[in-house]
Parts: sequence; structure tokens; C-alpha cells
Amino acid sequence: MNPAPPTGRVLVVDDDPTVAEVVARYLVRDGHEVRCVADGLEALRSARAHPPDLVVLDLMLPGMDGLEVCRRLRESSAVPVVMLTALGAETDRLVGLETGADDYVTKPFSPRELALRVRSVLRRARGSLVPAPPARPLRDGDLLVDVQAHEATVGGEPLALTAREFDLLVFLLRHPRQAFTRDELLDRVWGWSFGDSSTVTVHVRRLREKIERDPAAPRRLVTVWGVGYRYEPADGGEEA
Repeated sequence: MNPAPPTGRVLVVDDDPTVAEVVARYLVRDGHEVRCVADGLEALRSARAHPPDLVVLDLMLPGMDGLEVCRRLRESSAVPVVMLTALGAETDRLVGLETGADDYVTKPFSPRELALRVRSVLRRARGSLVPAPPARPLRDGDLLVDVQAHEATVGGEPLALTAREFDLLVFLLRHPRQAFTRDELLDRVWGWSFGDSSTVTVHVRRLREKIERDPAAPRRLVTVWGVGYRYEPADGGEEA
């Protein structure tokens, strides 16, 4: 029997009351507890007072835009963020991912598609709902990843990783010296059979900034020209 879909507290931030109402209705139907706000400052206040499990965040908001809201959320929280962007605004999508969004949906969108994306991001953030044997920590030099605790450190210093960044790092550590295309990583890490491969590019860039001594000359997460990316371990990438 398939496990029940993950549910949680979702904060919807959109100044269009019709969009907010439709999104909320579909998310509630999926079993989530939903709170809706219409501007960035109220979103930050709500996130502090009632910490959500996930934020659905419109990019275009009055006053403080969605990018600034995402930046401020990331200063103190790794809460998953699904950003709503205008159709064709590729630059905005990339900036949103750079800022810390975990996923995005372009407007106009299917509310059902958004609900499925929310479910997918929550599942990734919480790990598999199917019981699995305890996994030992993964170690590569001064990089230590505790899969069970969902924590990672470099040189003993904790890394502030989003759910997608953590999943990507764990996947690559478990497949050292194997090259993967962007589409393969979308499938294996994101669980998408199709999607924008620039999502992978942005997450790799963000991950390099956190685990590499010199992100401009990466030694661990290397580019395989004409293919994609490969994790090159310093000491074999063995389990701790």
C-alpha cells in the first residue's frame, strides 16, 4: 500500500485574493493546514509567529517582493519555498533559485500541479516516508553528512542547506566519481521526469558555495564538460 502523501502547515503569500483562494482550496483538499497573507512583511511576521512547513511565495508582491521575502526567510530558516513566477520570466526563476527557493511554478499554472509540487517538496524535505534501515553518516575529508539527522558540516561548522541542496549532496556522495547529466539529476534527486535543467545548475552553484574552499575552482563537485556533474571525493567518500 502506498504511503499517505505528506501534509503540513503551508503559508501562501499572494496579493491576488482569487489565486490565494484557489491555491488554498486545493492544498486544504490535499490535507494541509493553510494560512494566506497578501504581502511580504505580513508573510515574515506570520512565519515567525506560526512557523510553516512550506511557503508558497508569489514573486510579485506589493512593497517587499518575493525575492526579498525569500532572502529574509533564508537568514533564519531552511523552510522549503515554492515560488510562483510569471510565464517566461526565466531570469526571475533563476534569481529565485539562487535566493534559496526549492522549486517554482510558472503562472498561469494548474492548481493541481502546484499541489503535487508542494507534496513532492514536503516529501523531500522530510525524507522518505517508507521505513528504511538507519543510514550511517557519509564522510569525505572534513565534510560530514548525517543522513538520519539531516545535518551536514564542513570542518565542524554546520552547513545551512535547503532540502534540495541536502538531497543533491547526499545523492552525489553516494555515487562518487559517477557523472550525471542535469536531466538525470532532475529525475533522481527532484523526482521530475521533465523540467528546467537550469534548476540543477543553480543548485550545484549554491552547493559549491557552501562545500568548496574555492567555488570558482571546485575540487569536489566538478563539471564534466558535455555531460553534467560528478562528485570527486578527497578520500573515497566512505561512510563514517
